[in-house]
Amino acid sequence: MCYLNVFGGVVVFASPGFALPNTANQMDDTIRALGELLIQSLPTFFIVLFLFAYLRQIIFKPLDKVLAERKEATQGAREHAAQALDRASAKAAEYEEQLRLARNEIYKEQEAQRLMWREQQAAQLTEARRSSDAAIAAAKAGIATEAEIAKQSLATQTQSLADGIARAVLSTGRSAK
Repeated sequence: MCYLNVFGGVVVFASPGFALPNTANQMDDTIRALGELLIQSLPTFFIVLFLFAYLRQIIFKPLDKVLAERKEATQGAREHAAQALDRASAKAAEYEEQLRLARNEIYKEQEAQRLMWREQQAAQLTEARRSSDAAIAAAKAGIATEAEIAKQSLATQTQSLADGIARAVLSTGRSAK
């Protein structure tokens, strides 16, 4: 069984009948062992320090340099792509603007053509009305002239027909008697 003994602020697990050794001798032994351990570990410390410096100089610095160059190239490519995208967007907007202007110009030309056609149609209608009015007026004048000629002819023929009827009536009346 183990008991918990507190001695000088240090917790020690001990079994029954365990006595604490003399702490002054033990402290000297511990310091001596620690000094020997430190002296034995110095070559390992210097080897680790040398390996750290060597690896840093030979591997990690060139690797960091390559990674930085790669990051720069990647960032540069991204910036170049963003600039190209901005230029393409600007060109697309310019193209759309030119297309809109061209459409507006075509619409204006079409509207001008329609207006010209309407004006031509109106002029043709006016000319057709004028010519038909002139033809109607000429026809009315011709009909009026023919009517006047017919009236004169009838007036002249009326007298001769009346004379002819009168003669025929008189001649039948004489022959019937």
